[in-house]
Amino acid sequence: MDSTLEPLARSLRDAPVVDRDGYHYFVHGVTDGIPPVEPDVLRAIATGIRDRIDLAEVDKLVAPEAMGIHHATALSLATDLPFVVVRKRAYGFPEEIVVRGETGYSESDLYLNGVDAGDRVVLVDDVLSSGGTIEAVCDALEECGADLQDIVVVLRRVDGDHDLDRPVTSLLDVRVEDGELVIVD
Repeated sequence: MDSTLEPLARSLRDAPVVDRDGYHYFVHGVTDGIPPVEPDVLRAIATGIRDRIDLAEVDKLVAPEAMGIHHATALSLATDLPFVVVRKRAYGFPEEIVVRGETGYSESDLYLNGVDAGDRVVLVDDVLSSGGTIEAVCDALEECGADLQDIVVVLRRVDGDHDLDRPVTSLLDVRVEDGELVIVD
């Protein structure tokens, strides 16, 4: 594992796993804000993303509410790139696009504003599990004519049941095994 990611890996070691109607969900600051996300973890995430994807030709970062926001914020501060939040609230703007997201444990609508045709964007999110949210946001970005440069997640569940047909860059791959979160090398 890349030593830059050690603060992230260390913080994952004691993440509890809870059962949400048969879905084994791990609880962590990166994905839930519980426990608090330490500054060294956010720095490691921003550095890890900058080391893995090319941001030279990117105009904006795009992050789904809620848990993509703090990762996009850290990356924005590290790169001086602005970011747009795909919100859980509709504003009724003429160009607003409804994003229907389904995860392994819920469904909800999100709303995309602030991305224009031709914008070169990177989608930043906390975790790839089912792929439902990421797929829905990607479809909305295509609908508005944005140029999706990359998709990056902090964590990818390799035991997840996703059928995402898009390349995704992850900082760490994880799985839930015997009720514990395991980092996959």
